[in-house]
Amino acid sequence: MAINNSVDSFSAHDTLTVGDESYEIYRLDAVPGTEKLPYSLKVLAENLLRTEDGANITKEHIEAIASWDPSADPSVEIQFTPARVIMQDFTGVPCIVDLATMREAVGDLGGDRQKVNPLAPADLVIDHSVIADLFGTADAFERNVEIEYERNGERYQFLRWGQGAFDDFKVVPPGTGIVHQVNIEYLASVVMTRDGVAYPDTCVGTDSHTTMENGLGVLGWGVGGIEAEAAMLGQPVSMLIPRVVGFKLSGERRPGVTATDVVLTVTEMLRKHGVVGKFVEFYGEGVSEVPLANRATLGNMSPEFGSTAAIFPIDEVTIDYLRMTGRDEQQLALVEAYAKAQGMWHDPSREPKFSEYLELDLSDVVPSIAGPKRPQDRIALDDAKSAFRKDIHNYVTNGNPAPETKLDEAVEETFPASDPATLSFADEGSVPLHSAAVNAEGRPTKPVTVRSDERGQFVLDHGAVAIAAITSCTNTSNPEVMMGAALLAKKAVEKGLTTKPWVKTTMAPGSQVVTDYYDKAGVWPYLEKLGFFLVGYGCTTCIGNSGPLSDEISAAINENDLSVTAVLSGNRNFEGRINPDVKMNYLASPPLVIAYALAGTMDFDFEHDALGTDEQGNEVFLKDIWPTQQEITDTIASSINQEMFRKNYADVFKGDDRWRNLPTPSGDTFEWDPKSTYVRKPPYFDGMPAEPQPVTDISGARVLALLGDSVTTDHISPAGNIKAGTPAAQYLDEHGVDKANYNSYGSRRGNHEVMIRGTFANIRLKNQLLDDVSGGYTRDFTSDDAPQAFIYDAAQNYAKQGTPLVVLGGKEYGSGSSRDWAAKGTSLLGVRAVITESFERIHRSNLIGMGVIPLQFPAGESAASLKLDGTETFDITGIEALNEGKTPKTVHVTATKSGGDTVEFDAVVRIDTPGEADYYRNGGILQYVLRNMLKAN
Repeated sequence: MAINNSVDSFSAHDTLTVGDESYEIYRLDAVPGTEKLPYSLKVLAENLLRTEDGANITKEHIEAIASWDPSADPSVEIQFTPARVIMQDFTGVPCIVDLATMREAVGDLGGDRQKVNPLAPADLVIDHSVIADLFGTADAFERNVEIEYERNGERYQFLRWGQGAFDDFKVVPPGTGIVHQVNIEYLASVVMTRDGVAYPDTCVGTDSHTTMENGLGVLGWGVGGIEAEAAMLGQPVSMLIPRVVGFKLSGERRPGVTATDVVLTVTEMLRKHGVVGKFVEFYGEGVSEVPLANRATLGNMSPEFGSTAAIFPIDEVTIDYLRMTGRDEQQLALVEAYAKAQGMWHDPSREPKFSEYLELDLSDVVPSIAGPKRPQDRIALDDAKSAFRKDIHNYVTNGNPAPETKLDEAVEETFPASDPATLSFADEGSVPLHSAAVNAEGRPTKPVTVRSDERGQFVLDHGAVAIAAITSCTNTSNPEVMMGAALLAKKAVEKGLTTKPWVKTTMAPGSQVVTDYYDKAGVWPYLEKLGFFLVGYGCTTCIGNSGPLSDEISAAINENDLSVTAVLSGNRNFEGRINPDVKMNYLASPPLVIAYALAGTMDFDFEHDALGTDEQGNEVFLKDIWPTQQEITDTIASSINQEMFRKNYADVFKGDDRWRNLPTPSGDTFEWDPKSTYVRKPPYFDGMPAEPQPVTDISGARVLALLGDSVTTDHISPAGNIKAGTPAAQYLDEHGVDKANYNSYGSRRGNHEVMIRGTFANIRLKNQLLDDVSGGYTRDFTSDDAPQAFIYDAAQNYAKQGTPLVVLGGKEYGSGSSRDWAAKGTSLLGVRAVITESFERIHRSNLIGMGVIPLQFPAGESAASLKLDGTETFDITGIEALNEGKTPKTVHVTATKSGGDTVEFDAVVRIDTPGEADYYRNGGILQYVLRNMLKAN
């Protein structure tokens, strides 16, 4: 939002004339010192300058950022006011649910309900709900969209209500594209104008990959839905002026190296360096050589580095991209004139000071993949086969039967045993379940013969590629890698190669523009020949919406405990995320996704292993079908034009007949359907007093979960399938929902009853309170024998006894998606504190936003080093100091073991800013905002 300031201590208010238009601006050169700042901090400085009010934002704040010390640790809190908010439907639906609930709560407490209305423009793109149920056929897209509406019609009606009930809130309908690709191709303006004021386009979003806009020079990042709601309602984002890491790009890529390979290399480097809570800014002569699409790919992966943002400054490349994507000439002129007037135009001869420095010579980058479970675990393609052979041992238990759990039973219900006629063992059933033979090279192997009516007979083994998916805005926004994949498909077909019959092949571009340039280039027939038919415009496989594998393949995998793989052109490959049948997931460029579909296995060396033979019987290797850079460049030049973008975004909010014909509720408040299993009124404001109650210390708490390192928000709040037999499924059963219509956790985020039951329900979660058990289980200490129980069931028992709960974790707790339900679910289960070795940025702030205190073990200590096994009772004292307006640096923790022995330590309080302390004192950020609204009446 523009927000004209009322103070202007530096007399920065001025006029900028561009052509025949004049704009009000707040000039940075009015503030001494700002000329030396990195680009990203200049954007923050302008934000403060324009919104200075003498109270929340003061002259001293502006001077603090102007005199920023690159070497200092962050200590100065500022209030950043983003210009707009962007959401996707998984995270956006609960946002609008919360706003609708807040509107009622304000009215119930005697306030003005219309105060609950976006003050900053908010856009929601429906892109996370399409599932690749059908694939490999010409009608896959149309059928998947039909199924999407059948599953999600109730949610979509609710969003259409919100579009009418709230001002400045727009919805991009299903089947249009992926939120971040729509953002960079259409929604982002780089320089915004509102009420006659021109200012940098800044944007926070309810998806961690909002940082894709950083490639355009738009500063913004992912926040939890609860923070996004507050931003929509005019609440600034409380933050410390960050350290900024300068990342210099130099040299040129070798032939055959893609933007994906570069970003996987950068991800590995920055994760290893450590950039959590920092800005990353690309600089130097090499910046101008990086195409905008590649910049967007790098920005997109910022959450995988761990950084808050990963930004490029504005330059000619930015302007060329804006022109190519159909922005009007006046806007282009404004962007250039504004950037130059504010010292934000890239000038490599004037390099700013940074807090830390890294450099990558692009000529050092080699073709790469990442996996099998984290984006930062890069593997050079040359080493992929040997790396797989090493990793497969972690997924195969030689001769040791795995313990059966209730989750196994749930899986068996979901994937029933196939008819014996369709499944047989390669060696007449002599290989026992949960064991594996070892081949001559030492790789575990368990070949299983599968007979399929559609695909014939074939052999599945550990490492088989069960899913090959071109998916995710990370790469589908990049014409270079998308056209590279299409040309590789063309050459493969011309050589007579085919994809393996057990591979589920899907194509889900991030916008309809991709379809247009594929059509113009004439490459669709080759992709379809290899099975890569269009399945939808949305996240699909990257978010876990890969859809089911065919029955016979799923049965073979589950009955024989095969460790099969997925290869996807996405940004996330966490355990349990992609598909419940698939244990090992690898990120790769779109051309390599097709290459692995041709190979059919991860146990493959592209340099030495042939993909097949041509008509003459000659072996065909990957190098024989890999397109040259010139071929890709020439095809792009002849196939992509400005008109494609203008045509596809001309009526972007209009939607198809299905969208326009949805029955739409009306009214300022929503009429909740008590029978709904998708959208329910949440309990956050039930019984909330107008004034906050004092915060209290924690006494007699039990451990709900003892977790290890790299626990992601996917582990805490999964987005994927709801398994039969689990608490969420039991709830749906009780409400008359057939198993076939369970849908996913992501699609049911508007129903807190489902989401509470799904918290800590990831099938790969390892709760160390139990031995060798995966899934949403814990020990229930409300019973003397502390039996194994579902986490949800145990939490309900603790609640009945009035027992508070804590969660213990390791390093990088809460990494991954900006999933507010990971914090909401934690809070609603009764967890008062989470104690870890370290937190990822977004989840830490989300916990505070839900009234859960984030604590860290003393430096160098952990649950293991302190000999905590999770059976202890916890007392935490010192929290009450927050009632006095002070945030203690530490609180005292006493863990009492069953025999009476105690472990005591001082835990670091990770409430990092005074604003966060206000949120915690109020029981959460939404309660804080609501009370402020009441005071403003």
